[in-house]
Amino acid sequence: MKLNYPKVHLDHDKVFVSFYINQKRYRLYNGKRINSTTNPNSYPEDQRLSIGKLLAAEVYKFLTEGGVLKQYNSDTVVVGKQSDREFLKQALNNKLNGNYSKKYNEMLNHVYRLVVNEMRGDNLTSSHISGILLKYSSGVSHNTIRRHLNVLINEANLLGMCHHPSKNIKSKKAKASLHKPISDVSALLDDIKNYNQNLFLCCILTYGCLLRPHREIRELTWGDFTADLSYIKLSGERNKSGRNRIVPVPSYIKENLVRGESNHNIFTDSIKPPNPDYFKTLWSRFKRVSRLIQQDQTLYSFRHSGAIDIFKRTASVTKLQKAMGHSSINVSLTYLRGLEIPELTEEDMPVV
Repeated sequence: MKLNYPKVHLDHDKVFVSFYINQKRYRLYNGKRINSTTNPNSYPEDQRLSIGKLLAAEVYKFLTEGGVLKQYNSDTVVVGKQSDREFLKQALNNKLNGNYSKKYNEMLNHVYRLVVNEMRGDNLTSSHISGILLKYSSGVSHNTIRRHLNVLINEANLLGMCHHPSKNIKSKKAKASLHKPISDVSALLDDIKNYNQNLFLCCILTYGCLLRPHREIRELTWGDFTADLSYIKLSGERNKSGRNRIVPVPSYIKENLVRGESNHNIFTDSIKPPNPDYFKTLWSRFKRVSRLIQQDQTLYSFRHSGAIDIFKRTASVTKLQKAMGHSSINVSLTYLRGLEIPELTEEDMPVV
């Protein structure tokens, strides 16, 4: 860092100090940005220059001793080294300002609070990370927390934090669980249709178009459909993969659609979509009265069932990837391992 000693200036009746860091000029009218209460302009006019000199000395001492100076009204650091706590806070803010789901942001907030409570001080170590993860005996929970911790730490590294305390902490081996498909989709859809039309439309779109119910389907407007209702077109910011997505609409879905105003939500017939928990609440209520739903089945079971149907008919992972909106074939392969699809047939087994 190249720093000149701050100069004191009088601008009409206001006093400020100016200095250059790496050939860029900065001004301070008070000591707030260097954690000082010195404010020359709160004094009588005949004393302001002398207090300005005191502020100049405080600024120089603060910066030469490694103090952190940030841009005015910004988290961007001009000079100095931030603590791990400050890097993590800035990393969290950066992520929260991104275009992520409410659930994802809530998890990042939760993980950040875990870190802050475990640290107590300003520096993050691998023992802090281990202390957090030891509280989670389940492999799935352990890996979920670890993954979100890495998101924050990776972002903090990009901002200037120079170590990665979770780098050598491995994920836990979690037992695989099968997604529970629906054995008789048609019968269950008929049951849902008699219960609630909106829930029925959500489920049939989840199954037939393989869209995700709680955001992609819930936020659908009639403008997302082509004029003849044959396709749904979603931009990258509207779906999980981040890519533009064009999905065919099967005829058995089209016959249940009555087109409305282009900017209207298909469920509310207004500009505003249903609240984020709308379908979760409807499904919970329906589940209490239905005799067709098994214990572990959710709205996503329609998506799993649709995926099984596509793969059994086409035997194509590429087509499955496109239908599901996965970012890569590897994601689709991982997804397939969780479905009730046998990888071997009787013909593949040993013969006598």
